[in-house]
Amino acid sequence: MNFNMKEAIEILERTPLMLEHFLPGLSNGWLQCNEGEGTWNATEVVEHLIEGEKNNWIPRLKFILQEGESKPFPAFDRFSHLNRQSDRPIEHTIKEFKTIRTENITKIKRIIENDKLLESTGFHPAFGVVKVRELLSTWVVHDLTHLAQIVRVMSKRYGRDVGPWAEYLGILK
Repeated sequence: MNFNMKEAIEILERTPLMLEHFLPGLSNGWLQCNEGEGTWNATEVVEHLIEGEKNNWIPRLKFILQEGESKPFPAFDRFSHLNRQSDRPIEHTIKEFKTIRTENITKIKRIIENDKLLESTGFHPAFGVVKVRELLSTWVVHDLTHLAQIVRVMSKRYGRDVGPWAEYLGILK
């Protein structure tokens, strides 16, 4: 197993910073591009990350530690952010994400007092028994997945424009 709490927090702390340095100031062409019907643009990804901060990671962590395997923790609606139309600038969206993420990292540090808690188990509504360590690992990989998604979607916007060089640009495949 590679999970290390300190290393996990390194990534969780940097995700808002990466978004904060990458997305503000970009035109709507970059922020609103997607890969087609049913896919997300960069703005929607950040909105999804906010929903996860509010309704997924910390609530599930607390639920696991309080309830154990006695009952499944509530399902997380991965698409709930799409029910709201937000016209606010990306800078405000990222600021909200950064604020909530900072608060959640403080909560993690308070909640996980020792490594023994990482092996605590809960009951996922679809997967069954899961460990705190797995939940926290998933949180980290979830961030990395969405950072890669943003870059991939934006790259594909110019996919046809690169002409024959597409052969050398793995992100376009």
